[in-house]
Amino acid sequence: MKSAILTRLDAVPAARVDRHPEYAGATNPFEVAQSLFAGLIDQTINVFASDGERQRTQRDALLAFTVRVLSAGLLYLTQIVLARWMGGTEYGIYVFVWTWVLVLGAMSHLGLNLASIRLAPVYRETGDFDHLRGLIRGVRLVALGGGTLVMALGLFGVWLFQDHIQSQFVLPIYLALVCIPLYALTDVQDGIGRGNAWMSVALVPPYVLRPIVLLAAMWVANASGLPMNAATAAGAAIVATWFSGILQSLMINTRFSATTPAGPRRSDFKTWFKISLPLLVILSSELFLQNTDILVISHFMTPADVGIYFAAGKTMALIMFVHYAVGSAVAHKFAALNARGDKDGLRTFVKDAVNWTFWPSLAGALLILALGKPLLSLFGPQFADGYPVMFILVIGFLFRSAMGPAEYLLNMLGEQALCATVLCAAAILNVALNFALVPVFGLVGAAIATASSLIVAATMNAIVVWRRLDIKIAIWENLPKF
Repeated sequence: MKSAILTRLDAVPAARVDRHPEYAGATNPFEVAQSLFAGLIDQTINVFASDGERQRTQRDALLAFTVRVLSAGLLYLTQIVLARWMGGTEYGIYVFVWTWVLVLGAMSHLGLNLASIRLAPVYRETGDFDHLRGLIRGVRLVALGGGTLVMALGLFGVWLFQDHIQSQFVLPIYLALVCIPLYALTDVQDGIGRGNAWMSVALVPPYVLRPIVLLAAMWVANASGLPMNAATAAGAAIVATWFSGILQSLMINTRFSATTPAGPRRSDFKTWFKISLPLLVILSSELFLQNTDILVISHFMTPADVGIYFAAGKTMALIMFVHYAVGSAVAHKFAALNARGDKDGLRTFVKDAVNWTFWPSLAGALLILALGKPLLSLFGPQFADGYPVMFILVIGFLFRSAMGPAEYLLNMLGEQALCATVLCAAAILNVALNFALVPVFGLVGAAIATASSLIVAATMNAIVVWRRLDIKIAIWENLPKF
C-alpha cells in the first residue's frame, strides 16, 4: 500500500524545490503540509498578481463565486424572514407562485440568454462588432416582448379560470405575473454580461440587489401595517424585479459603450434562434429538474408542506451556487478557446473547472449537513421536519458537481442539441418519478425523484462530453496533482 499514496506525498516537496528549497527532502506529514500550504499561497498570489488569461479567468470565477455566496446568504435570509413574517401556509403559497415566475420568466426569452453567452465572445474574438451591437439590443427586445406576452396570457388565463383556483392563490398569482417581463429581461442581461465577461454587471443586480430590495419592500410593508401574506410578498417582488432589471439595463448600456466602438447594428435572428431554441429546451428542462418537486408537492400536499420542502431543498442547494458560479465564469472562455482552435488549452481549462466545482461543493455539503437542523429551525419550528430531505438531495447535487460544468461546455461548443436531449429526458423522468413517489412517500419521495434525475442527467452529459469532445470530465479523471 506504500505505492501510489506515499509516492505522491514524497514527491510534493520535491516538486516545489525551486520555490521552497527549505522543504526539499521533507518526509513527515507536517513538512508536507507546510509545502502544500506554501504552494497554495503562491498560487493565490499568482491569481491576483498576474495578468495572464488563466489568472483573469480565475479572478472571474472568484468574483462569480463571491457574488453567488453573498447572494446565497441574502436569498437564504430573505426566505427565513418571509417564512417568519408570513407563517408556513402563506409562505408556501408565495413559494408556489414565485416558482411559476422562475419557470415562465426564464422561458420567455426563448433561450437567448444562453445563446448570448456563446455568441458574444465569438463576436468579440472575431471583431464582428456590428453583430455584437445587434445582439445586445435584439435579445433584450425579444426578452421584454416575450415576457410581456407571457404576462398578458397568464393574466387572461387566471381571469378566465379563477373560479377553479383556490381563492387564496388568485391575487398572489395576478401580482406575480407582473414580474415576468423584467425577470425575463434580467435573465437575458445576465447572459449578455457573462458572455462579455462583465461578471459584476451580470450577477450583482439579480442575485444581490433584487433580494435586498425585496427585503426592504417587505420591511416597509410591515412597518406600514400591511398584512404579511403571499399577496404582499408578490407585490414586493414586483418592486424588486423591476428595479433591479432597469438598473442592470443601464449598467450594461454604460459598460457596452465603454468597451465597444460605435457603429451600425446587424441582426441575425435566424442564426441566433437556431442556436437558442435547443438551448431553450435545455433551459426548460433545467427549470423542471429544479422545480417539478415543488409543483407536484403543491398539487398533492398542503402549502405548509411546500414551504417545508422548499426550505430544506434551498438549504441543501446552497452548494450548487459553486456549480453556477464556476459555470458563469468559464462558459465564455470555453467558447473563446474553441473559436481559437486551442484544444489542449481547452482540456486543461476543463480540468481546472471540474476541480473548482467539486471540492468547494463537497466541503459546503458537509458543513450544511452538520448545521442542517439549526438552519431549518431558523424558518420556524416545523421546518426541521424537512431535514431528511437534505440527505437525499445532496447525493444528486454532489454527483452533478462531480461532473463539473458539463452542460456549459456542451452548450458553448455547439453540442446544445445533444445536451438538450439529455436534459429533456431527465426532466421527463423527474416529472414521472415525482408523480409516482410523492403521493406514496411525500416529501421524501420528491427528494428521491429529484436526486435520481440529477444523477441520470449528470452521467449522460459526461458520456456525451467524452464521446463528442473526447474529454473525460468526471472528477475522478481530473484529480489535482500536488
